[in-house]
Amino acid sequence: MASQLVPDWQTTLDALQKLDSVGDDQPVGYYGLSQGGEMGIRLVATEPRITAAVLGLIGSEWLTDDAARITIPVEFVLQLDDEGSPRDSVMKLFDALGSTEKTLHANPGSHYRVPSFEIDSSVRFFARHLGTAGSS
Repeated sequence: MASQLVPDWQTTLDALQKLDSVGDDQPVGYYGLSQGGEMGIRLVATEPRITAAVLGLIGSEWLTDDAARITIPVEFVLQLDDEGSPRDSVMKLFDALGSTEKTLHANPGSHYRVPSFEIDSSVRFFARHLGTAGSS
């Protein structure tokens, strides 16, 4: 199903970039954890307009071929006690990422216990890679 959503996300991105307030010259980031991470790996692997991504809470080894095609900066979130994504499976997916700039954020806790400070980290990651409004 995730592969069927990629064209929908690309259409959405096309529409957003037509807005005067956005334009097609603005950098684009993607944030997705869990199912959003699974879909994100497929999207980011095929969409050149996305230049930075926060992904995680997934350990689907069948996504390693897609992950290998990702070369943009990635911040990857792992919950060490995630009952749905075994640690070794998540690490195989992280290792498969083709990006030379990838960071693993591993936290204790279950799938639903991502610490709130990870949001702050994601904001800093995107500010660093996409810039901030009004920056030169």
